This record gives sequence, structure tokens and C-alpha cells, in this order.
Amino acid sequence: MSVANRVIKNTGFLYAKMGITIFISLYTTRLILNALGAEDYGIFNVVGGAIAMLGFLHVAMASATQRFMSYSEGEGNQNKQKSIFNISIILHVSIAIIVALALLIAGYFFFNGGLNIPTERINAAKSIYYFMIVSTAITIIGVPYEAVLNAHENMLYFSIVGVLESILKLIVAITVVYTLKDKLVVYGVLMAGVASLSTLLMGTYCHKMYSECSFHPLRYWNKHLMLSMTKFAGWNFLVVSSSMISQYGLSIVLNNFWGTILNAAQGIANQISGQLMAFSNTMMTALNPVIAKSAGSGQRNMMLTASMTGAKFSFLLLAFFAVPFIIEAPFILGFWLKEVPEWAILFTRLQLLRSLTEQLTVMISGTISAHGDIKKYSIAKSVLNILPIILTIILFMLGYPPYYLYITWISCWGILGGITILYFSNRNCGLSYKEYLSKVFLPALVSLSIMGLAGAIPLALMDQGFMRLITISAFTSAAFVTTYFALFVTNDEKNILTSIWSVIKVKLFGRKINIDSIT
Repeated sequence: MSVANRVIKNTGFLYAKMGITIFISLYTTRLILNALGAEDYGIFNVVGGAIAMLGFLHVAMASATQRFMSYSEGEGNQNKQKSIFNISIILHVSIAIIVALALLIAGYFFFNGGLNIPTERINAAKSIYYFMIVSTAITIIGVPYEAVLNAHENMLYFSIVGVLESILKLIVAITVVYTLKDKLVVYGVLMAGVASLSTLLMGTYCHKMYSECSFHPLRYWNKHLMLSMTKFAGWNFLVVSSSMISQYGLSIVLNNFWGTILNAAQGIANQISGQLMAFSNTMMTALNPVIAKSAGSGQRNMMLTASMTGAKFSFLLLAFFAVPFIIEAPFILGFWLKEVPEWAILFTRLQLLRSLTEQLTVMISGTISAHGDIKKYSIAKSVLNILPIILTIILFMLGYPPYYLYITWISCWGILGGITILYFSNRNCGLSYKEYLSKVFLPALVSLSIMGLAGAIPLALMDQGFMRLITISAFTSAAFVTTYFALFVTNDEKNILTSIWSVIKVKLFGRKINIDSIT
């Protein structure tokens, strides 16, 4: 199967999953917010929110493991894949133990003055925290299985598990609404159970379907590979853990200066951003194995082309949905949540701007990982990851308002972080700055500006309501399509889009069209 066919098929599976899960997730958040109330929801986001941060950690670690598996698959070395799997299990069991111990130690400080939580809710917060530690350890141990699914580009099963997980979360939300016990504790315990079940399903499937998933560490021991993977995983872990510490640390800073209501607003912003980013992250999930396999087979030009195409499309896909949401955030949040926490509207807008900024370079970072030399890059990124905590504390102590948290995030992660990614991609992989500016940055900037101007017209002329929301969405969509196809689409992208349309016609009308020539 050609590269284009694989990407199209896998993206289709992931979008089908996303189309189901996004609505379930948004409705689930509404149920939970109304059931718990703003204060308990804020407590869950500041205490149980570490689940989300460590979920991000496990995804990033999976990408590191996937890099070695995809690279070796590009080389065509099956024995090496078995060694990689066995070493990955050993590494992740070790990481799970370290993380669990670190969280237990951190919990002592969190619940002895570190968090601003009402006294009567401390016991509930502790219960959530300890269940979180157990589920986190299980999730980390399951990282190699997710990496195997991604390396094999098996997005069908990955999507099935994702849909099942969303349905279970909806069941959890309904249970919380009707339970007579402490709703916050019940929610925390059941959410930990859902995360653990997802890991179990992936692990069982991989052992059954893939020959490399055979745990015999003595038989497949490879000292050189162990050192290489440990070194790579260590530097990658530095970047990811500093990012996790920064995101969770900023929640604690916000909590200490402004209280749990602001954490609720931040939780809403993160939820919205996460759901809208699913559109762009779907393409990243489908392209990442292609980038790593291209590096493994020595096809550097394909690797760079795939990363830049992915960066452009991931930004544009997010912008397509984010721009009308940013413009109509007051109406959408009011309709969705009924009672909108203070600062939630502004936080949501700034979080989406942060996400848009980071999308400009996030796919480019995949080339650095695929190349393998990540020491200096990891150190630079880790410093930039921690910097927002320091700057935010200083600004809050000087009396600046809460939204400056997002300004420091955008400056350090989006702008300085993006420049760092481009520098190391150029240094290690030969990425052309000029080519990046013409193929990614310029199309993104012009498209975003024109979409914003198009959306401003109905905003100025119409009253708030569904009709204005639909009109703004239509105007921004038309501006997006017109701008992109008139100014920025390349011949290769035209071929890929033609391929996608051909596949759709085959499915709908039974017309057989060969697209294997599209690579």
C-alpha cells in the first residue's frame, strides 16, 4: 500500500473516532461540571489534573518508543523490533516505579500547605490523588503497546479503544450525577479505572496480534540497543517531564494566587483546546510513523516534506475550527455549560491561540526525534518548558491579572520554543528556513488573518445567536478554502486531495480509481 493510501486510510479511522468521541467528551464535561459544581471541578483539575498531564507524558513516551520501532521497521529488522519491545517494557516499568514514588513524596507537600483547597475537601482530594498514582503507573507500563500500534499504523484498533474509552467516561459522568456518595471521590476513582482498562485492552491485543510483543528479556537482550534507547528515552523524558511539571505547576500557581474557581476556568479552556486540537493531532498521529520510517530507510527528503506538510495541515485544521470558536466563545460556552466560570471565556481564547502557535512547529520536532541526536535540543526545550512557571510567579507577585499565565506560555512555548525546534531541525536534519517560511509559516499566517477578518464581518453586523454562529462559521470556512486553494496548495497536495476524493467516490459510488501512484 502506498504512503498516501496508508495516511488516508489511517486518518479516516482516526477522524471517525474523533467524530464520535468529541461530542461524547463535551457532553460529559457539561454533566460533570453541573454535578460537581465549580469548586469541586476546580479541585479535580488541580489535583486529578495530573492524570491529564501524565497522560500527556505517556503519549510522549510512546512517541519515543515508536521512533525506535518505526525506524527499525524502515530498516526491515524484525529481531531488532523484538529487542526494542522487551527493552521498552523494562524501561517503562522502571519509569512507572520512579514516577509513583515521586508522586507519593510530592503528595506530602501538596496536602500540607502546597494547595489552596478547602479543609473539608482535603480527604476527597487525597483519595483522587492516590488512585491517580495507581492508574498512572499502569498507564506508563502500557506505553510500549501503544507504540507498537502506532508503529504498525493500526489506527483502526486504536480508534476502537478510544471510542470505548469515551463511552465509559460518559457512563462515569452519568454515575456521578446520580450517586449518593461523595461525587468527587466517585469521579476520581472511576476515571482511574477507565484509564487502566484502556491500557489492558491495548496490551492484550498487541500480544495476540504482533510477533514482536513477546516478553523474553534475556533472549532478546541487546546491550548497545539498551544504552541507545535509555539515552534517547532519558533526554526525551527530560523534555516531557519538564513540560508536565510546567503545566501542572502553573495550575498550582494559579490555584495559590486565585483559588479553585480559576482552576475550573482553566479546566474548561484545556477541555475545549484538547477537543479542537484532535482535528490536527489526528493527522500528526497518522504521519509520525511515516516520518520515522523515512528516516530509518534513509529517505531524508521524504521525512522533511512529510513534517512540513503535516505542520501546515495541522495548523490549518486547528484554525478551521478554532477561529469561529474564538470569535463566538461567549455564546458557545454559555450554551454548552449554562453556568460559565469566571475567566473561562478569556482563558479559552488564549489557550486556543497558544495551541495555534505551537502547531506551527510541533510536527517539525518529529524530524529531530527521528534523527536521534536530541541531547542539546532536549536541554534547550526543557529550560523553555520551565521558564513560564518562574515568569508567571513573578508577574502574579507584581499584581498582574490571571491571563498573563497564558501570555508567558505563548511567549516561551509557542514563539521561543518554535524557534528552537526550527534551529535544531535545520542543524540536525537540513531543514531549509526559506522553505519552511514559504511552505508553512506564510500560508498559516495569511490564512489565519483572512479567516479572522471574514469572521469579524457578521460579528459586527449581527446580534448574538445561532444564526450569527452559523454565519461566522460559513464566512471563515469560505475564507479558509478560498485562500488556501487560490494561493498555497502545491501540486503534491493537489494529488493527495484528489486521492482522498477518489477514495470517497469509491466508497460512495463504487468507482474503481487507482491511487497507488501517489506517494
